[in-house]
Amino acid sequence: MQSTDTKSVFGRFLKFWRGVHGVSQEALAGRLGSSPRHISRLENGSSRASEAMVLDIARVLSLGKRDLNHLLIAAGFAPNEEPVDFNAPELKWLRKAMTMHLRTLDPYPASVVDGSANILMVNRGWVNFYGNLLDADGLASLSNFYDFLFAQAVVDDAAGDWADTLSAILMSIQQSALLTGDANAEKALARLQAYPSVPADWQQRAAHTEPMASFRVAINIAGEMKRFFSVGTMAGALGPSAFASQPHLSIITLYPEDESYDFSSLGGAELSHPLLFY
Repeated sequence: MQSTDTKSVFGRFLKFWRGVHGVSQEALAGRLGSSPRHISRLENGSSRASEAMVLDIARVLSLGKRDLNHLLIAAGFAPNEEPVDFNAPELKWLRKAMTMHLRTLDPYPASVVDGSANILMVNRGWVNFYGNLLDADGLASLSNFYDFLFAQAVVDDAAGDWADTLSAILMSIQQSALLTGDANAEKALARLQAYPSVPADWQQRAAHTEPMASFRVAINIAGEMKRFFSVGTMAGALGPSAFASQPHLSIITLYPEDESYDFSSLGGAELSHPLLFY
């Protein structure tokens, strides 16, 4: 059952957009084939809008995708998302901006990932770091950050930080799948749960772990486990429903827990990778 607070949020959005377009309750009701009384009840929270009504209101008021999603979420519905191709010509400016930002993060390994942690762009620090961990084939096949982490996790260390990290990641994907019904999120969840490093009680662990934009990871470097902070920064649209705006982009950067660890000492003057664009 929808709360009065949620209803009033939708009412505030509706009243705001009527004002932006200079449309009275009577005029909006006429365009929707409804009544001014019903529009008034939607705005004061005493009536709930159906999803069809929300879509009709957005159409009548000529709302864009971002503002439609705000309206849907305010009414208690899932956002109406359409996949966006990061490599589309119209997003050339975004790719350029991401490239410039990645350069500023060198020598720390950084990558741009989508909502499923598929790697879209990397910096020189990333190629340098992972190139020292993996052979050429392994580096070329490294396409998903989560898969790399789950494969790296040591089963015997599952009682430590790794268990909480993997559990938090899985819960994040689970919540996304529940919220949006995204089939890709469901597939990613099933795939990652199959790794032997995943604790059997990951749901219970994650329920008691606060979601964070940063977590600790351990990576085997020359037979020694080194610990890093993995910091994720959202690089998407502005607004209250930025999480529901396509494309879902984040920049993931690794920082050493031991400040004496020097990424720049890894060498690799000649660096190349299909996802390195500078």
